[in-house]
Amino acid sequence: MPALRLAFLQGRFLLLLLLPAAANFARAEEWLPISQEELGMRSTPKAPNAPAIYLFREVDRDDNGSSETIYERIKILTEEGRDHANIEIRYLKESESVKAISARTIRPDGGIVNFDGEIFDKSIVKVGAASYWAKTFTLPNVEVGSIIEYRYRHNFAPFFVFNSQWILSQDLFTQYAKFSLQKYPLFVMRYAWPNGIPPGSTTPRIASGKILMEVHDVPAFVSEEYMPPENEAKYRVDFIYDTGDLAHEKDAASYWKAFGKKIYRTVDKFVDHTRAMNAAVAQVVSPGDSAEIKLQKIYARTQEIRNLTYERSKSEQEAKREALKQAHDVEDVWKHGYGYGEEITWLFLGMVRAAGFEAYPVMVSTRDRHFFKPGMMNASNLNDNVVLVMLAGKATYFDPGARYTPDGQLPWYETAVMARRLDKDGGEWVTTTLPSSKTSHVERKATFKLSPTGTLEGNVTVTFTGQEAMSRRLQERLEDDTDRRQFLESELKTAMTADADVKLINSPDWDSSSAAMEAQYSVRISGWAARAGARLLMPVGLFTARNKTTFLHAAREHPIYFQFPSEVDDDVSVDIPSEWKVLSLPQASSVSDPAYGYAASYQESNGAVHSQRSLRLDMTIVAAKYYGTLQGFFQKVRAADEEQAVLTRGTNTAGR
Repeated sequence: MPALRLAFLQGRFLLLLLLPAAANFARAEEWLPISQEELGMRSTPKAPNAPAIYLFREVDRDDNGSSETIYERIKILTEEGRDHANIEIRYLKESESVKAISARTIRPDGGIVNFDGEIFDKSIVKVGAASYWAKTFTLPNVEVGSIIEYRYRHNFAPFFVFNSQWILSQDLFTQYAKFSLQKYPLFVMRYAWPNGIPPGSTTPRIASGKILMEVHDVPAFVSEEYMPPENEAKYRVDFIYDTGDLAHEKDAASYWKAFGKKIYRTVDKFVDHTRAMNAAVAQVVSPGDSAEIKLQKIYARTQEIRNLTYERSKSEQEAKREALKQAHDVEDVWKHGYGYGEEITWLFLGMVRAAGFEAYPVMVSTRDRHFFKPGMMNASNLNDNVVLVMLAGKATYFDPGARYTPDGQLPWYETAVMARRLDKDGGEWVTTTLPSSKTSHVERKATFKLSPTGTLEGNVTVTFTGQEAMSRRLQERLEDDTDRRQFLESELKTAMTADADVKLINSPDWDSSSAAMEAQYSVRISGWAARAGARLLMPVGLFTARNKTTFLHAAREHPIYFQFPSEVDDDVSVDIPSEWKVLSLPQASSVSDPAYGYAASYQESNGAVHSQRSLRLDMTIVAAKYYGTLQGFFQKVRAADEEQAVLTRGTNTAGR
């Protein structure tokens, strides 16, 4: 493993340069007894209307044996609750496995049905080189009043000790749960509960050499649309290991200063190859180039480096055949023509410094899975890297190691986050920029003809820019042309308010980092306009389906979280049949606020109805107390989107 990657993994995974101790997995305990009270339970006042509840959960983690054993007992209270008989146990395929699965169903009369069915492996998602899988199975004979229980063991890679969590909040009400952790003795551990603990529970304690905790009556966690990463809102206990100098730091200021010095030394050693970088820059830029052009050329060239982070996982045999070389420094990355994303970003740093720019390495905390809290002193949460370049006195951030990222932008999860600008003295905190909604844009242009029977047929061009293009390219990067076509066709169909026949008719640019990606479609919708006596009613809101169900709940528990500011613009022209004319069009409407905006206008011209619509969201996180304001805005949007044009018999203005 390259020394540089060890530095980035520090905190997330701590490599033990020792022979692993022999795994010592105790035999699973027998099933716990079941009380008559549990068998007879039909509901609980502490979780009224719950489809099911956890009667008991147990999590026992052993960082010496690199394992974690889970035991769960669930009471089924409604027909809906029977879905919990479908079990899914997730794991990271590259570094862990799931073993010793056993399960059973206890019928309401106390009869027991042991599970002896098939257990399936299912791929869940791939993130970079990591692939998440699940063991899935279904418990038999589950009915209302049944109890289901199962247990299993996670085995982790024996060479690693890593930070972990107890997640106390689950999707079901938890009547009682207990947790234990046997820490690895050679590393310093800190633990904290950033969201507090459930009412009536006690904080973790140490007994018999283990960290222990019990909780009672934990409310079910409520998931909501557009919410922050779930673990940010859940009751949880975080366990953080540290080694070396960081292990001895007692306060956040000294901890992060020591962290900055340590990582800067590692990065500086990787980057400081002036002769090689001067030669590389000479191949890319011209002496007469402006500063902006130099940056653009260096950025584009580093993005041409083969990015290993975004490739599919390879088998051991494939990796052996390819025999990729380890990069010890930026000179190696340049010579090899490949590297991991963080290495490519540091190559950019080396090249822009060689080109004469003032530039700094920066470690950022991404906001896709957690929100950064410096007081937690968790180095693993500074989990990504970017480069800060001073250009005309302004700080500009770059991340060429994030594939598909246009020049001058960052992936959304690196924007508006705390980051540590590194230098030999430990660096300082900075905040990355948040682009406006204009940077991430979906533009739909449509030209249709309406038949006398009400069928709408024509073409739609959708242009994605900024984060909108980047996120789609990233999601589909490992898929083939057929899957990509189906993805785009399904996405447009989902956006439309009527069932449509949608066909992609061009080949979008999936593989570049250009700011825009264009998709062209042919579209046909039967029955778009409907007869109402002597009139024809034609909806004017065509691409508005997603907003029909947005923020309908009366109350909100969690903050509202949009990944990035964005804007959607629709321009739709519909040629109407010559025997019809426009009787009335909806009134123009608009709502304007610094945080959001909406505008819609309609006009008739040359026998066509032309509508324009814009929806803008210039915000990321909104406190729950402002939910009513945001909900009111979307209610106005829905009302305007549901307007209709009214056509009547007669020769239209085109005179056809």
